[in-house]
Amino acid sequence: MKTNRKTFIKKTALAGILMLGNNNLTHANILQPKVLKTDEPTNKPIVLSTWKFGIKANESAWLILNKGGRALDAVEAGINITEADPEERSVGYGGRPDRDGRITLDACIMDEIFNIGSVACLEHIMHPVSVARAVMEKTPHVMLVGVGALQFALSQGFVKQNLMVEKSEKEYKQWLLKTAYHPKVNIENHDTIGMIALDAAGNLSGACSTSGMAFKMHGRVGDSPIIGAGLYVDNEVGAATATGHGEEVIRVAGCHLVVEYMRMGKSPEEACIAAVERIVSIIKLRKKSMDEIQVGFIALNKKGEYGSFCVQQGFNYAVYDGNGNKLIDAKFYKK
Repeated sequence: MKTNRKTFIKKTALAGILMLGNNNLTHANILQPKVLKTDEPTNKPIVLSTWKFGIKANESAWLILNKGGRALDAVEAGINITEADPEERSVGYGGRPDRDGRITLDACIMDEIFNIGSVACLEHIMHPVSVARAVMEKTPHVMLVGVGALQFALSQGFVKQNLMVEKSEKEYKQWLLKTAYHPKVNIENHDTIGMIALDAAGNLSGACSTSGMAFKMHGRVGDSPIIGAGLYVDNEVGAATATGHGEEVIRVAGCHLVVEYMRMGKSPEEACIAAVERIVSIIKLRKKSMDEIQVGFIALNKKGEYGSFCVQQGFNYAVYDGNGNKLIDAKFYKK
């Protein structure tokens, strides 16, 4: 029996609907995040940040969160603390220079309604995360780089200054004797202050800041200022930030990946594990050694649940909530 065109279309459409129904893959299910029920308990406010220096950064953020302040203000204030500390050699003032002896900084920030701002390869400004916020709030753009970022910062009242401290200058002169470039895991020559927070109103925000890899090629930019790589916030789902070798994070749009795993129903820790496993699989696909590669993620969902995971042992992160401020050693992939 012949099937006319109209009958064929109807049968095909019905088969498609049945197939979607059997596999529970409706258009709505694919696109819609899990929405937190109002009767579910929520751990808020809460702030997470990367590495040991996150303890001090969290204290500044908590002063804002504990008074009912906005998560966006909290993460900026927290990161400003690390940026201004000359003893923290991978962020802001005191950061290590590139191979040309220039300190270039990267940062980004993201709020609860997808407003974003970013700067990359910015010189002479102590607080790149605050410049990133100014980009977000005062320009039609989301990212400024290099000389343009500096010009904008100066136009907004930021002060140009020398960011090189004595220790960094001494290390750079020693490096020039051999000019070898061998990034090492967990020695904080390539690390980032990343911070994510959930405020009392139930809104998420995040930010990160870094001076990047020590003795990098001039102009090198890692994941830290790239929304979706070094940071991502979706106020219906959760937030994530990353640290470590930015090139590996960029390959998988790491923090967006973590948030999407949480959208699928994974816990923050499970989402971080899945993202690290994706990175490891790509390292193996590219036949690269994992011995000198470290990537760590921290994640926070709308319930105030948090988690982390990293490629290798040695990464830690700080958490400040109603139970106080503590440092946690992250679980890791490589045994």
